[in-house]
Amino acid sequence: MGAKALFFFALLSFLAVSLRPAFAEDEEDPGLIMNFYRDTCPQAEDIIREQVKLLYKRHKNTAFSWLRNIFHDCAVQSCDASLLLDSTRRTLSEKETDRSFGLRNFRYLDTIKEAVERECPGVVSCADILVLSARDGIVALGGPHIPLKTGRRDGRKSRADVIEQYLPDHNESITVVLERFAAIGIDTPGGVALLGAHSVGRTHCVKLVHRLYPEVDPVLNPDHVEHMLHKCPDSIPDPKAVQYVRNDRGTPMILDNNYYRNILDNKGLLIVDHQLATDKRTKPYVKKMAKSQDYFFKEFARAITILSENNPLTGTKGEIRKQCNALHFHGSETSLLF
Repeated sequence: MGAKALFFFALLSFLAVSLRPAFAEDEEDPGLIMNFYRDTCPQAEDIIREQVKLLYKRHKNTAFSWLRNIFHDCAVQSCDASLLLDSTRRTLSEKETDRSFGLRNFRYLDTIKEAVERECPGVVSCADILVLSARDGIVALGGPHIPLKTGRRDGRKSRADVIEQYLPDHNESITVVLERFAAIGIDTPGGVALLGAHSVGRTHCVKLVHRLYPEVDPVLNPDHVEHMLHKCPDSIPDPKAVQYVRNDRGTPMILDNNYYRNILDNKGLLIVDHQLATDKRTKPYVKKMAKSQDYFFKEFARAITILSENNPLTGTKGEIRKQCNALHFHGSETSLLF
């Protein structure tokens, strides 16, 4: 074999060895486990928890955002922080699609990521930060502490092109919503509990006006209609004006079972809320959760756990982003290979 042939053989061998980890399955991949960062970044979960507490103290609405983030990210094919990627010249980001209308406060996830990076550079994924901030945000809202596994890695692509196939819309039929939940392993009581997240936060008027104009939906509680009309006085609201109605006027900042009592009293804002309280498949669970907050919390915790473990990237799949809104390779062609 000539010198030139030997050179090319050696080069190919080097490339095969150096690229192999990116393609091969990690034989030692433990998947998702409790306290994944025990050895590599022991303070990770404590840092995230403290940052969530600090940010919540300054900006109460952050907790609503963290709760929405886990649903919008993990329900779409994989729990891999694809939601956090910015748009590029080639691809639209998930957070800029119609289904993500109203999502905000991503900058505070960046704040948490920066705090973790100062302690352990390049170790903790944005996907795990997204999930753990939701877990701790739920506690800040008065909900249950849910032990969640870690070990996710970050995805390398936006899933904006398939979001409509996976993420149920608030005004879709309850059948579609239940089917979407079932596809990721969440059964009917789990789906009913997951929609209990509507106990907190707000709904923008652009999602409600079809129930108020040109005629008021007759199934709405008349006492609640007056409040809705006051908050949404225009049939074509300006999205930039951020007109909204609180999901729960009684305990708007607390994750509790008051939501179920409201929808049984026809005070649900969205079509899915009304159908949840009237459909024969879901009404029994709505009644049970309206009576027992413990039962609601148990089913909610179970559903969040299943959601958080939806098709994660682990081992050598994906990457650990330095910044949650951009690929580690900053859009280089190399990153597109894996």
